[in-house]
Amino acid sequence: MAIIMPEERKNIEQVNEQFSNEGLRVLAFACRRVDSTAVSLADENGLNFLGLIAMMDPPREESKAAVAECIRAGIRPIMITGDHKITAAAIAREIGILRDGTEAVEGAVIDKMSDEELRDFVPQVSVYARVSPEHKIRIVRAWQQRGNLVAMTGDGVNDAPALKQADIGVAMGITGTEVAKDAAGMVLADDNFATIVKAVKNGRNVYANIKRAVQFLLSGNTAGILTVLYASLMGLPVPFSAVHLLFINLLTDSLPAIALGLEPHTDEVMREKPCPRNEDILTKPFLLSVSMEGLVIAAATITAFYLGLSYGGAAAGQTMAFSTLCLSRLFHSFSCKSQHPVLLTRKFWNNRALLGAFAAGSLLLGLVLLVPALEPLFSVAPLSVGMISAVVGLAFCSMLTIQLLKRFRR
Repeated sequence: MAIIMPEERKNIEQVNEQFSNEGLRVLAFACRRVDSTAVSLADENGLNFLGLIAMMDPPREESKAAVAECIRAGIRPIMITGDHKITAAAIAREIGILRDGTEAVEGAVIDKMSDEELRDFVPQVSVYARVSPEHKIRIVRAWQQRGNLVAMTGDGVNDAPALKQADIGVAMGITGTEVAKDAAGMVLADDNFATIVKAVKNGRNVYANIKRAVQFLLSGNTAGILTVLYASLMGLPVPFSAVHLLFINLLTDSLPAIALGLEPHTDEVMREKPCPRNEDILTKPFLLSVSMEGLVIAAATITAFYLGLSYGGAAAGQTMAFSTLCLSRLFHSFSCKSQHPVLLTRKFWNNRALLGAFAAGSLLLGLVLLVPALEPLFSVAPLSVGMISAVVGLAFCSMLTIQLLKRFRR
C-alpha cells in the first residue's frame, strides 16, 4: 500500500481545484489488489492513487444567450447540480448565471437551515452544488413561498419530486427518465434550455394578444355604455337602436377582436417583467387605460350624435352616433396593438388579419349607410356627404387622440 505524503496530497488537491476552476469534471483513479472476488466495503480502503482525469462537458453555445434573455425578461435562472461547487460555479459564471452579488453553495448548507431561513436565503444564491432530492424540493418550495412562479428542469429520477412540486416541471425528452417525464408538466424534445426561453416568449405573446382583444372589446363597450348613460342623464333621444348594437357586437367587433388574437409575435414581451402569480388580467393600469380609451370614443360618438340632432333630427343623430361608434372601434383596433403609439410605424401594417378585419368592417358599414334598400332593415337615415365626412373625421380623431395619450403616458 502506497502512502500519500502531505506535500503530494496538497499538490493533488491544487490540481483538482485548478481543473474545477476551469469548469472541468474531475475523477480520481486508484487501485489495490484483492485476494478473492468477494469484495467488501473494507476493500475500498488503502487504495493506491493513480491520478486524476479531467473531462469537459461544455454548455451549449446558445445557453449564454438564452440565460441573458431570461435575465432581461425578469426571469431568475438558478443552477442546481450534483457537481463539485467550484466546477458548477465556473460553468455558471461562464454562461451568466452566477453574477456579482450572488454566490454558490453546497447542499450541506441547506441542511442547517429552517424553511423560514431558507426562504430568506435563496435570493442570495445562484448555484447549488452537491444537492440531494430533498434539497431540490426545499429550494423550489422556498421560492414559491416568496410568491414566485417556479419552473424546474431535470432528467433524473432524483429530480421527480422537485418537478412535481414546481409550478411548471420541465423534463428532458432525450436523456430524461420516464419517472421525470411523468412528474413533469412539459417535456423538451431537444433537451435544450433555449427552447424553454422560446416557450416563455410564445406564452407571453399569446397572453399579450388575449389582453389586446379584451382591451379592444371592453373599451369599445365602455364607449357605448357611456354614450347611452350620457343621453339618458341629459334627456336626449336614445342614441342607438337594438339592431345597431347587434351590428356592432356581431360584425364590426368580432372580426378585429379575432384579428388582434393573431397579432404577430415580437421580442418586445421579453423586455417586460413577468406578472405576479396572483395578478388578475384586469389590473388597475389596464382598467384605467380601458376607461380612458372608452371615454375618448364616447366623446367622439356624443359629438356626432349632437351634430346629427342639429342637422337632421333624432333619426340622423342616431345614425351618426351608430356610424361613429362603429368606425371608431374599427380604428381603435389599431391602437390596441401596443401600449406604444403605432401610427406612422411599420407595426401599424404588420397584421394582415387586422387590416382585413378593418376593411371588412368598413365595407359592411358603408353598405348599411349607402345602400337604400338596407336603410329600413338597420334603422338608419340617409346622411349627406358632409355628415359622412364628419363621421370619418371624428372616428379618426378618436384614434389620433388615443395615440397621443399613449405617447404622453409612455
